[in-house]
Amino acid sequence: MHICVLGQGYVGLPLAVRAAEAGHTVTGYEPDRARCEALAAGSSYVEDIGDDRLRAVLGSDAYYASSDPQDLKGFDIAVITVPTPLTDRAPDLSCVRDAGRVLAEWIEPGATVVLESTTHPGTTRDVLVPLLEEGSGLVAGRDFYVGFSPERIDPGNADWRLENTPKIVAGLTEDCLRRVKDFYDTVTDVTVPASGLEEAELAKVFENTYRHVNIALVNELSRMAHTLGVDVWHTLELAATKPFGFTRFLPGPGVGGHCLPIDPVYLSHHVKARHGQTFRLIELAQDINESQPDYVVRRLQDALSRRFRRSVHGARILALGAAYKPGTSDARQSPAVEVTDRLRQMGADVTVVDPYLPVADGTCPEIPFATPGAGPGTSVADFDAVVLLTPHAEFDLTQLAAEAAYVLDTRGVMAAAPHIERL
Repeated sequence: MHICVLGQGYVGLPLAVRAAEAGHTVTGYEPDRARCEALAAGSSYVEDIGDDRLRAVLGSDAYYASSDPQDLKGFDIAVITVPTPLTDRAPDLSCVRDAGRVLAEWIEPGATVVLESTTHPGTTRDVLVPLLEEGSGLVAGRDFYVGFSPERIDPGNADWRLENTPKIVAGLTEDCLRRVKDFYDTVTDVTVPASGLEEAELAKVFENTYRHVNIALVNELSRMAHTLGVDVWHTLELAATKPFGFTRFLPGPGVGGHCLPIDPVYLSHHVKARHGQTFRLIELAQDINESQPDYVVRRLQDALSRRFRRSVHGARILALGAAYKPGTSDARQSPAVEVTDRLRQMGADVTVVDPYLPVADGTCPEIPFATPGAGPGTSVADFDAVVLLTPHAEFDLTQLAAEAAYVLDTRGVMAAAPHIERL
């Protein structure tokens, strides 16, 4: 089939490449021309898709990246994988609407449109379908097919990939569901049919709400444990020995990525806007997780004052990690970025090191304790404090422990020591 994937980011590019590998002819539609040029040259900016995989589907003519809407003509399946961010703390569906308008012009009878972008229940039926019908002059469910299949991409996760992660599929009608399922059966190992569009949309935002609430719980627990002088990390290890009724979540500097800081807000905002009800647990979890970067800064501030009798202002601080999770360059909504921004606003001299993210000149910064070339005389020992924000495997934690004057480990990956504190 001719597959069009609108949006070639962390969700769209893996889907497009996988569909091409499965034997389809795929157009990866990406309005960003610089991205299109990179893809056409066989250069992937998404870690989950290596250059070799991209070049293989380019070489077989199974995949083509384009910023020209006319290349959408004649599609059998079109999948929308565009961002759904927050604007002024409210859901922003402008990218979904733009994608719907672009697609509507090229819908032919028998074609199928699937929304993968995360959103609140009712978006596919109430927002996308009217745009597609108005622009095409066709009737959804009769002349063409519409579905929803929530993305479950976890950037950097080598164990659970697109093809082996169960895929929820839903359709506007039974025929729509059948068409959507038939397509995803060609690219994923397991498809899970939903009874309706809204149930599938709600399942996605609930998955991330579940994580968001539980992370907020352990973040607040870590604060209380610190006040009580109790090792929260050991407490969590003990609790995790229970073989039933407990799932282990870990504290950290906050939540990041596209999903956790955003998806629960979609749900709570929708409930409040439509029905005037407050989803109190989501709003409380949001407050806790959003304040976590400030808590990290306060802990570092207290440590500098207590140990070295100096303030954050003027202190040399090494921040390890800027991405929101290890093994990826994804810095969307990253709490690590918020921590370093706050430290700089307080007058700290902050050096950020992340092997996955380029600095201003386009090169990756060196890791002072692991590689030479970080600058004359630069080493971990030259910093007043180190804050470990994202524990990339490239960081030599043993050498860090040996050389650093003080480390605040926000991820609990280092053994506690007199000069190492865990959050």
